[in-house]
Amino acid sequence: MEVNYFNQYKEETTQFEVILETVFKDIKEEKSMQVIFVDNDQIRDINKMYRNIDKPTDVISFPNDDEKDDSLGDIFISIDQAKIQALDYGHTLEREIGFLAVHGYLHLLGYDHHTEAEEKEMFTLQEEILNKANLKR
Repeated sequence: MEVNYFNQYKEETTQFEVILETVFKDIKEEKSMQVIFVDNDQIRDINKMYRNIDKPTDVISFPNDDEKDDSLGDIFISIDQAKIQALDYGHTLEREIGFLAVHGYLHLLGYDHHTEAEEKEMFTLQEEILNKANLKR
C-alpha cells in the first residue's frame, strides 16, 4: 500500500515513516492513504472543528468520500500525545506511533469500536498487524 507522509510537527519524523513503511508493507491495498504528523495544538483544533471536542486526541481519521480519488483518506497523528501515551502504557514511542497509524487505517476501512464486539474485532486486527511488524507490547 502506498502511504504518503506529511510532517507538520516541529521535529523530524522520518524515523516514524520508516516504522510505518514496515507496518504497512505487507498490506494488500490498491488505494493509498495519507499520514500527517501534527502536535497537540494542531490536533486539538482539528478535534474541535470536526468533532466539537476542545482537547487534544491521539489520532483522527478522515475517510475519503470522493469516488474519483484513489485514496482511502487521511490520518492525523499527534506526536505529542503519542509520547505521553507511550510513557503511560510503558512501551516505545515507535510502537505507539505504529498502533495509532494502524488504528487510524482500520477506521478508514470502516472498522469501529462502539460496541464490545466491534472493539474486540478491531483490536485483534490491530495486534495482528503490529505483531507482524514486530511492534509488540
